[in-house]
Amino acid sequence: MPISVPRRRLTLAGAASLGLAACAGWQSHAPERGPIAAMFPGRIDDGGFMEAGYGGLLRIRDELGIPVQHVDQVTADENRMREALRELAVSDATMVIAYGGEAAEAVQRVAWEFPAQRFTSVQGSLLRPNLAVYAVRLEQSTWLAGAAAGLLTRSDVVGHVCGRRDPFGLKARAAFAAGLAHTNPKAKLLTSFTGADDDVEAAKRITLAEIDAGADVVHTTLGAGRAGAVEASRERGVKLIGNVARWVPSMADIFVAGAVADPGVAVFQSGRDLFDNLWKGDVTRRFGVRNPDAVGLVFAPSVAEAVRARITVATQELAAGSIKIPEEYRGPEFLS
Repeated sequence: MPISVPRRRLTLAGAASLGLAACAGWQSHAPERGPIAAMFPGRIDDGGFMEAGYGGLLRIRDELGIPVQHVDQVTADENRMREALRELAVSDATMVIAYGGEAAEAVQRVAWEFPAQRFTSVQGSLLRPNLAVYAVRLEQSTWLAGAAAGLLTRSDVVGHVCGRRDPFGLKARAAFAAGLAHTNPKAKLLTSFTGADDDVEAAKRITLAEIDAGADVVHTTLGAGRAGAVEASRERGVKLIGNVARWVPSMADIFVAGAVADPGVAVFQSGRDLFDNLWKGDVTRRFGVRNPDAVGLVFAPSVAEAVRARITVATQELAAGSIKIPEEYRGPEFLS
């Protein structure tokens, strides 16, 4: 079983091994057998982004036989994330994973402080000689969700409910809006932020408001707050398009599609590369629609073949690079 580590304190074995590692240098290691430690700035049971990453960590344990440990529920505050990463850095871990783009600056700083340790930033953007970035192209899945919504709507009004208003949430909205405009330029987009990924009450309130304003398809990019959108969907009978996971197999009565963007693939691949002695610092690896396990769109059985065919073509165009996804949305907001 993975070692679940308290958020503010980590009990570690093998402290003496750190000095040996610092002398030898991480570059000289043979293929690694771990342990691998990960920091999650959120709940690993959120049913969304954090849980997907934790699933990737468990795959490292189960498929590669590498021991893993983790700390979760770390507040997405720069100092707290650095503190958690420092505690992992001085453990017996052979690599430390910082999960989520919000940890990008924190892990770069800690990687500078601990040059003998390996670090991987999942969904990050900053590098160092001992820090690599592994990321799935979330924007591609969100673009596909928008394109599908444009084809599925009958009212030509589409809803979008996002959690945090951070750079990643804003980029996801821009991608969704672009996909919607690609397949249905006349469709109206109702877009709103709840302010937090796990705010169930706000998610339900905003989803109901968008449905009452005419939306007959709603895309959610939420964590645990998704439960509120599901409640609204059941009350109004309007279908949702989910994010991160497939959703359709488990909740076919609610989700007409799932925009798959599984960062767990990036987590696992970082462990795979370490195991195979292929991991390198100062390198970025991205996984998009060319890797359907990482990014894609799944539909409910009721979706027409014509819609599926259009999305297949769009997916191929994304893979070829012929569709450019904007990073900024310039339209109006509905409410928050």
